[in-house]
Amino acid sequence: MTQPDPCDAQLFAVRLVPHRSLSQSHFRVLMMVFAGAAFVSALPFVFLGAWPVMGFMGLDVALFYFAFRANYRAARAFEEVVVTPLELSVAKVTQKGERSEYFCHPAFVRLERQVHEEYGVERVSLVSRGQALEVASFLGPDAKARFADGLSGALAEARKGPRFS
Repeated sequence: MTQPDPCDAQLFAVRLVPHRSLSQSHFRVLMMVFAGAAFVSALPFVFLGAWPVMGFMGLDVALFYFAFRANYRAARAFEEVVVTPLELSVAKVTQKGERSEYFCHPAFVRLERQVHEEYGVERVSLVSRGQALEVASFLGPDAKARFADGLSGALAEARKGPRFS
């Protein structure tokens, strides 16, 4: 029986996605409630002869809808970070699907954190050869701190090299 190659063992693998608290079904309910409220609010104006108010209320609903659609489109972006004993890889995918990848040896990478005393971790960067790459930029301070702790531990483990049995 062949042993798995210890050089390929993943010490840390995570896919980071922007948080969205509103699901698609809840978005539909919100849109129906908002459109209904706009319609009911505009009815008295229509009966009083100020019918253009209905058009402006419809425009409000349309702008509300397109703002949420843009927000959901931005949520398609993600980052994948994988650490093995011989490689650190970071893949960043934009909301348009454009992918950029970064590779380096974990022994030559330094993890830097910018910490604000009241807010928490504001920025996490990987620094190698004088170049800094910001990761997890869309996470909140607590999630950035947890991510940085996990990544720091994986980089420390990777610096020890692969473990052969």
